Amino acid sequence: MPSNTDFIQIADSALAKAYAQAGEWMACKPGCHQCCIGVFPISALDADRLRTALLQADPEKRARIEQRAIGSRDFLTPDFPGNRYTGELFTEPHHEHAFEDFANEEPCPVLDPETGTCDLYSARPMACRTFGPPMPNDEGGLAVCELCFAGAPASEVARCAVDAGFLDLEAEALAAGQRDQLTLIAFALTDSPASHRR
Repeated sequence: MPSNTDFIQIADSALAKAYAQAGEWMACKPGCHQCCIGVFPISALDADRLRTALLQADPEKRARIEQRAIGSRDFLTPDFPGNRYTGELFTEPHHEHAFEDFANEEPCPVLDPETGTCDLYSARPMACRTFGPPMPNDEGGLAVCELCFAGAPASEVARCAVDAGFLDLEAEALAAGQRDQLTLIAFALTDSPASHRR
């Protein structure tokens, strides 16, 4: 089974191929950050990569990210659809429904508000990596960013679809480590809410 680093290399290779095939159809570029607004679940592997990258960031950047993450977590905690202390999402049956309208306008704490770019780009979660190019979805179709492939025929979208076999590798790695818990970026990068006020 590939390591977390190997897995990312496999994923990035498949995504790079899709980007190359798509060419001008892809609107994604530095500063475009529509997909960085609104919270989304991340895996334990995503959380590990983000925490490692945060520890390796230069002190000033790390302090800025931590400050934004603490502010975001404090904002999200009161209505958090899960365990607000551990950061685990969906611990009760009604939480998934509650998540549909939860914090859809909250910016990602790793997003630099001045540049509109990701401060931990190389460690970004899988959802960030795969958002944009045509990705197979659970309904058997292809999900694609609304800004990309504007006016493209369905055949062109299908031609540029990502070979998403790497997602099976991620699922296997998570299952093997019994790490199927989901969280949010703000919770992955901070301790419990009480620790913010020490």
